[in-house]
Amino acid sequence: MKILPQPVNINLKTLSMDDNSLILSSDTVWGILLRFSINLVFIIVLVWVIYFRYTKKEKFLFTYFLIGVVVFFVSSIMRRVDIGLGLAFGLFAIFGILRFRTRNFSLKDMSYLFATIGISVINSLGMMVLPLTGILVINAIILLSAFVLEKILCNNIFMKHSIVYDKLELLKPENQEKLRKDVSSRTGRAILRISVNKIDYKKDIADLDVYFRE
Repeated sequence: MKILPQPVNINLKTLSMDDNSLILSSDTVWGILLRFSINLVFIIVLVWVIYFRYTKKEKFLFTYFLIGVVVFFVSSIMRRVDIGLGLAFGLFAIFGILRFRTRNFSLKDMSYLFATIGISVINSLGMMVLPLTGILVINAIILLSAFVLEKILCNNIFMKHSIVYDKLELLKPENQEKLRKDVSSRTGRAILRISVNKIDYKKDIADLDVYFRE
């Protein structure tokens, strides 16, 4: 008696999704390149669309992009080794070294640098335990957090400087706009508000507090 093989029902949609997940989670060249493409898209959005738009600091763009690329490939190569805790301490060590040895980096710049490193590590290692959707959601949350903080909080942070001013005729209420433009041209800042602390009529000078966005 001949036994006929049972028909096999293949769900092409499920197979396609599984294949994509396997490729993204694999250590093959194509898997690494696909993960790198995803990582590069999010790094561009973070560094170019958000960071550069609100800070206008071109000198750090090269640093952020290169660190993001290097950290991604280093993490991808080392993903077979159980270095989760060690890698975390290493990243914080890099963060600390750069913070205390680089004078030109502000806390805000360092936050973007740490976000770049974090995104690169998540995209290189996270797909071992998380599906593609989860990785995209995590990346989107990080980018959205940076955008919201820039849009709501950072735009409302003002700096104050005290200056000595010599054009007392512009301190009259009707000349407030001329005063603001004159102080802005002298200081090189977009002055938003000016308050008068003291006027010395003998020396024809005044002590002013000027406010501008950081």
